Amino acid sequence: MASTPPTLRSLARDLLATGALAVALYVVLVYLPGRILPRFTGTEVLLLEAGGVVLVAYLVARALTGAATGVLLRRGEFARGHEVRLFVNLLIAVGAVLALSKLAGVSAESILLGSAFAGIVLGLAAQTVLANVFAGLLLVVADPFRPGDRVGFVSSAYGIFASSYPHEAGYPSYSGTIVDIGLVYTVLALDRGGVAKLPNNVVMSALVIEPRDATQHRVRMTFPLGIPLALVEGALAEVVRALPPPPVGTTSAHLEVADIGATTWDGVFVLWSPNPDPTELRDRLLRAVLGHLPASAPAPRPVP
Repeated sequence: MASTPPTLRSLARDLLATGALAVALYVVLVYLPGRILPRFTGTEVLLLEAGGVVLVAYLVARALTGAATGVLLRRGEFARGHEVRLFVNLLIAVGAVLALSKLAGVSAESILLGSAFAGIVLGLAAQTVLANVFAGLLLVVADPFRPGDRVGFVSSAYGIFASSYPHEAGYPSYSGTIVDIGLVYTVLALDRGGVAKLPNNVVMSALVIEPRDATQHRVRMTFPLGIPLALVEGALAEVVRALPPPPVGTTSAHLEVADIGATTWDGVFVLWSPNPDPTELRDRLLRAVLGHLPASAPAPRPVP
């Protein structure tokens, strides 16, 4: 059986010790104050109970934030430690305030009902922000990728790429290198240049693609009927010879006849390239096709 990571062992030990302390304080201050603290007044016992609540909350926060810091350090993501610690401390502080209010004779229900309207207004106003914050925390815990990883995000939140041919349309893929994962945004250095800041809730619902050494491209072109299929396939073979072999288990480069019209026919080049940007590949294919055409033949028309 695999050994428990030191961070988890220390967290379990600290939480057990804190739980034992909380039980002991509860028994002493709630069930046995008259026997153990006979000279203390009710107000003094109440102050001791409040101090016990604060002490337990502090120890729990210290244990949880220490464990979170250890995990982030081992992952090389210490930069996110401040944000995680702040969020954990905020949650524990809210619980401690509710417990202290209970000691003061104010029920948690009264606090929640009294601030219901403000909570609804603030909740609606901060709905998107809170969704991004919780998504950022889930990304830290789930760890699907880390800064420095190359990934691609495909999300319907940004629509699809329009195309002259509906069956050639597709969802946009934003590929690049992860720069940072914050509480609100995931920063991505795009392969095509520039930096994209994706909201974390979009990242959580997106399809995450880990690029291979090569990317499959589909480049569609329209040719006059007078251009033979063998000529176009010869141009494709010339381009393929200059490219690395496709990944194992994938289809080899080939030409698909997509449509035949009255005066033209459409071909789709399917091939693999180490460059995720299809622009360079399209240029090489066009140059190869033009190089194989007779001088009198009409030029092909690329399709977006």
